[in-house]
This record gives sequence, structure tokens and C-alpha cells, in this order.
Amino acid sequence: MLFFLFFFLLAGHALMDFALQGDAIAVCKCRKANSPLQKSVPWYYWMFAHAILHGATVGVVIYMAGGFTPLTITAYATVETVVHGIADVLKCEGYTSIHVDQAFHVVCKLAWALMLVNGVTLAA
Repeated sequence: MLFFLFFFLLAGHALMDFALQGDAIAVCKCRKANSPLQKSVPWYYWMFAHAILHGATVGVVIYMAGGFTPLTITAYATVETVVHGIADVLKCEGYTSIHVDQAFHVVCKLAWALMLVNGVTLAA
């Protein structure tokens, strides 16, 4: 189960961060970007959209794994949304590099998988 969760969490991450992330969201999610799109849609809308798609992907993977309650699934999806958003803001602001950002995302996916197989629910 650990390998299954880790593999598909990573695949979901690759899908959302590379294959399905369009140029607009990749650029406009950064506060300092100079895009005409940001004149009508603020950067934090783009960042939230990006982060919540990652959270939803984590939720779908956990749901498909089976055996987890809706509360556990939602808790992990929410934590992923928040953590992914913070990591990307740090990258956009220049505090980390793309390499540190991606390494952090991979470590998070491993942590989620380890926590799940060890019964950590993140919910009361």
C-alpha cells in the first residue's frame, strides 16, 4: 500500500505541476509576475486555484486507494492545499529554488503515504 500511495501521489503531482499546469497559472500564481492577466485576476486567485487542484488530486488518490474515511481524505487534501500553496509562494518570492520546491513536494507525498499506512488520520 505504501508504494501504491507514494507512486500515485507523485504521479498526481507531476500531472498537476507539469502536464496540466498551463502557462497562465504557472506565471500568474507568482505575485511579482508581470502578466496582463494579473490586471483582471489577482495572483492569489491563481495560487489558490493551483494549490487546491493539488489538494483535490491528493484527495482523489487517497479515495481511490480505498479504506479511508471522507474526513481523512478531506483532511489530507486540505493539508496538501495549504502546504503546496506555501511552498509555491516561497519559490515565487525567491526564498527557494525550483529544485528545493520540487524536493519538498516529493517529501510531502512520501510523508502523506507513510502517515496514511500508519493510520494517521489528521482528523479528530
